[in-house]
Amino acid sequence: MNSLNNRTVFITGGSRGIGRAIALACARQGANVVIAAKSDTPHPKLPGTIHSVAEEIRAAGGQALPLVLDVRDEKLVRERVDEAAEHFGGIDVLVNNAGAIRLTGVENLKASRYDLMHQVNARAVFLCSQAALTWLKASDNAHILSLSPPLNLNTKWFAQYGPYTTTKYAMTMLSMGMAEEFKRYDIAVNCLWPKTLIATAAIEFELGGPQMMAQGRKPEIMADAAVSILNRPGTSLTGQALIDEDVLRDDGVTDFEQYRYAAGDRPLLPDLFLD
Repeated sequence: MNSLNNRTVFITGGSRGIGRAIALACARQGANVVIAAKSDTPHPKLPGTIHSVAEEIRAAGGQALPLVLDVRDEKLVRERVDEAAEHFGGIDVLVNNAGAIRLTGVENLKASRYDLMHQVNARAVFLCSQAALTWLKASDNAHILSLSPPLNLNTKWFAQYGPYTTTKYAMTMLSMGMAEEFKRYDIAVNCLWPKTLIATAAIEFELGGPQMMAQGRKPEIMADAAVSILNRPGTSLTGQALIDEDVLRDDGVTDFEQYRYAAGDRPLLPDLFLD
């Protein structure tokens, strides 16, 4: 495997949860990590800001650049990507981690919430990838990694929360398209999704609270899988919607108990979109 040492990784929504875990995993390999998120000041309920994560990145052995970014703002996306590239001398990796969720059907979902999910999920993959493309072309091992699921057309995934499902699937479809479109530039484009629920604020506040978190895994499993993907050379792996556990099993990992969020033997819950 190649190392991420001295490579520049631009992560959206990286101030907490899976994004933070990926940032720290990259930092431990000596990466320059750009934390691009909205959380400039502490949230009363949610720990972590771009600045606190930047300190953790430096402590883990990486270089950090915290940037305030709302991925819905096209002009700001371009400015922040260019600022990061100029600061570190380029961009090698884009991780589309920022996300919005509301598990509600069409009947009861406000249009404004649908717009938010579309903009933060699908549209941001388009905007950020397009903005980073010039810099990724110049890298000798460029990757785009989006946190979105394999396409599963079982209607149960559309029945209760079709709006959210379609925005996440759009991320995957855009990634599949970019994998083919950018192959000529030797830019690898993949998606990554967890096999089980990941214990994050989204689970705690949007889905099922602490009880559901206890049936999930730590964000670190996604981080370890992401780093494995980002270490692959060139386009040896591209156009795939990958599952974290499968990636790590391919690397020879057999002990997944280390990733369990809560001690005990409660059954882990599979994540959305996986039958």
